[in-house]
Amino acid sequence: MAKDWLSVEPKSLASIRGVAFDIDDTFSSEGVLSSEAFQSLWDLKRAGFFLVPITGRPAGWCDHFARFWPIDAIVGENGAFTFFMKDGKRGRLETPGGDPTREKRMAELRATVLREFPEAKFASDQLYRENDLAIDFCEDVNPWPRSEVDRLVSVCEKAGAHAKVSSIHVNAWFGDFDKQKGFQAWLAAGSPGLGRPFPEMFHIPATQAIPPKLSEWIFAGDSPNDEPMFRYFPNSVGVANLANFMDRLKTPPTYLTSKPSGQGFVEMAKKLLASRHA
Repeated sequence: MAKDWLSVEPKSLASIRGVAFDIDDTFSSEGVLSSEAFQSLWDLKRAGFFLVPITGRPAGWCDHFARFWPIDAIVGENGAFTFFMKDGKRGRLETPGGDPTREKRMAELRATVLREFPEAKFASDQLYRENDLAIDFCEDVNPWPRSEVDRLVSVCEKAGAHAKVSSIHVNAWFGDFDKQKGFQAWLAAGSPGLGRPFPEMFHIPATQAIPPKLSEWIFAGDSPNDEPMFRYFPNSVGVANLANFMDRLKTPPTYLTSKPSGQGFVEMAKKLLASRHA
């Protein structure tokens, strides 16, 4: 059972050096990135934390995030790849386990989904995806009944795909990767992009870009597709809206915030920032 994040003593978090986090409904709130949440990201970066979003969002979005956000790297499309910046250029790391036949298989799966769910709509960001199909069940469409979401997952799995439920989409892909394996591949490659400099931070002594140990990372998420990360990281936080999915999880996060989505992220960030002065 997840513990109350507000009850955590900041000094117990003093060893945390890296923050990995989901984006949709963990960092954002109902499709909006609040000024408070984005400011908290900058506050964490200025305090010397390494920051790595791990998201189901598409390559096209991740390219933007990698370039313009105060982050060290980003794992995208549920673990398919990692983007990072080095010497002002955007680099890319492919996660091992990709399926070379994925385009054909995804086309077949698309047809199967539309046959089983004639009213289904693919995510509005599908055009910017390279490795998966994202079926929208509540972002830009009326919310599906939970039973239909579960049936969609079953249809995808019967077709041989991995299928994960986020807060807004069912993501389906072919290949042996997920969020955890994507992050692990980035670590194994030497954590490219770690310690990326930011011009407005020149006055702050450069943080030694020594990759944190796993015990020095904390992960934040909000939905069932984050479960591999809750299982992998010794320290993990669910924002309050994860409570909607707790019955789907075999491995819950270590902690649960009192506030949902981006407000929960801010709540987490404040405690981590306080740990630097504990």
